[in-house]
Amino acid sequence: MKSSFTNHNHESMPPVLPVSALNQAVARVLERSFPLVWISGEVSNFTRAASGHWYFTLKDDAAQARAVMFKSRAQLTGFVPRDGDKIEVRALVTLYAPRGDFQLNVETIRRAGVGNLYEAFLRLKDKLAAEGLFAPENKRPLPAFPRSIGIVTSLQAAALHDVLTTLQRRAPHIQVILYPTPVQGEGAAQKIAQAITTASSRGECELLLLCRGGGSMEDLWSFNDEAVARAIVACRVPVIAGVGHETDVTIADFAADLRAPTPTAAAELATRAQADWLAEVRTQATALSRAQQRHLRDAVQGLDWLSRRLLSPAALIGRERLKLQALATRVGHAGRAPAAAARHSLASLSTQLELLNPQRTLERGYAIVTGSDGVIVRSPTQLHPQDIVSLRLAEGAAKVGIASVEAVQH
Repeated sequence: MKSSFTNHNHESMPPVLPVSALNQAVARVLERSFPLVWISGEVSNFTRAASGHWYFTLKDDAAQARAVMFKSRAQLTGFVPRDGDKIEVRALVTLYAPRGDFQLNVETIRRAGVGNLYEAFLRLKDKLAAEGLFAPENKRPLPAFPRSIGIVTSLQAAALHDVLTTLQRRAPHIQVILYPTPVQGEGAAQKIAQAITTASSRGECELLLLCRGGGSMEDLWSFNDEAVARAIVACRVPVIAGVGHETDVTIADFAADLRAPTPTAAAELATRAQADWLAEVRTQATALSRAQQRHLRDAVQGLDWLSRRLLSPAALIGRERLKLQALATRVGHAGRAPAAAARHSLASLSTQLELLNPQRTLERGYAIVTGSDGVIVRSPTQLHPQDIVSLRLAEGAAKVGIASVEAVQH
C-alpha cells in the first residue's frame, strides 16, 4: 500500500529568517531609500538621557515618528528643543532593529523656517559682495592706540558686561561710549543701523564695537539686515563685529573691518593690554639705554684715540723747537766741518810752504848766488873767473869775486 505522504525537497522551501535579520534587512532598505532627508514637525516627549542622547517624537497633524539624536551630534546644536517647538531635522530614516521601531536618526536640527532664512542670508550676502561691500582692500586698519571706543549693543545684553570688564582690565585709560540699541526683535535692525550712523556722525570714538551674545539664527537675524551692513561700511571709523558665538556668522561680520568670534574677543582685538604696552616700553627703554651706553663708550674710545694723536699748541711748539735746535746744530756742524777742513788744509799747506821757504834753507847755511845779471847761478858754466857774484845769506848779503871755476865730476 502506497503512502499518500509526499516528501518535498528541502531546498525548494522558502528561507526562514530570524526576526533580527528581518529588521536589519528592513533597516538597510529604508536607509538606502531615504538618505539624509530634511523633515519638519513639532517636538513632543522630549527627553535628554544621562548618556547625553536626545529622544523625542516628531509629529504633525496626521502622523508621528520617533527620533533620536546622539550626544556627539546633540552637543553641536546651538539650542535645546522643547515640547511644542517647530523644528526641522536632517535625519537618516531607519529601523531600530532590537524593537522593530521605525525611527529617525537625527544628524542636524534647526528651528522651523531657518532654511528659508539661510537662503535669504545667502542671497543678501551675494548681492552685497557683488557690490564690493566686503572687498578686503576696503577694510580699514584698526588704530594702534585708540583713546575712545564706542559700543553698539543693548543695555540688557550680557555681552555688554563682558566687553566692559575686558576693556577695563586691558586698557582702563580708554574712554568708552555706549550707543544703546535693541539687538533682537521687530525693528531692531533699523535701530542698530541708526546707532552705528549716530556713532559715525558724532565723531566721539576712534573705533566702534558691534556686539551681541550668542543665539539662534532668528535671534541674530537683525545683524543680517542690508541697512546694518551699509551703515557699517559707511561708518567713518573702523568697526569690529563681535556677534554671537564663534560658529555664528552674520552679514555684519562680512561688512565689518574685522570679525571677532565673540564680544569678549572683540574687546581684546580692539585693545592691547596695558601691561603688554608697559612691558614693551620697558624693553625698548632698556634697549635704548644699552644703545646709548654703547654709543657713548664708542665715542669716549674715539675721543681717547684722537686725544692721543692731538698735541697741545705748547707741546707742538716745543717739539718744533727741538726740531729747529737739531737742525741748527746740524747746520752749525755742517758749517764748521768745511771750515775746519779748510783750516787744516791751509795749515798743512802753510807747513809745506814753510818748508819750501828759501829763508829756512838759508838759515841752514846755504846761500843764493846770483850773477851780475841777477840770474840765480845753478851751474858752474854760468861763472867765469874774475866774475862778481852776489851772495844772499840768511842774515844778509855779500859780493864776492870768482877766483876760479871747477866743474863737479859725476
